[in-house]
Amino acid sequence: MTKFPMTVQGARALEEELRHLKTELRPQITQAIAEARELGDLKENAEYHAAREQQGMVEARIRDIEGRLQNAQVIDIANITPTGKVIFGTTVDIANVETDETVTYQIVGDDEADIKKGKLSVSSPIARALIGKEEGDVVAVKTPSGVVEYEIVEVRHV
Repeated sequence: MTKFPMTVQGARALEEELRHLKTELRPQITQAIAEARELGDLKENAEYHAAREQQGMVEARIRDIEGRLQNAQVIDIANITPTGKVIFGTTVDIANVETDETVTYQIVGDDEADIKKGKLSVSSPIARALIGKEEGDVVAVKTPSGVVEYEIVEVRHV
């Protein structure tokens, strides 16, 4: 089975969500179903059907998280010797060569990616162009609006 890269922080976040779903949400839903059953006729019991639907969604999310964690290759960047190159888990400052606009991204796994938080998927075109490069290198990234060149300003091994 294929393993997918994930940072330690990403694995912790999924484990915390899984704990919350199993220890807090699941018992609440079970209680809501029990209370709805006591109300009588289940065919026309909206509370019962809503609780069952919520239970199905929570159980699906639990299975999804367990599968992601099972197939994760957790990479702890702290255990990797800094080389100055962009690798999975590093934080990189890049500047658009034309506009001089600087942005900061951390290269993370697909499940952790959130562009608004500066977390860039390792499989994204920008990350693929950056991997293996060093400070001062200029990379060309194909975008829908054409090729954009970025200069790597700084690579941080956080």
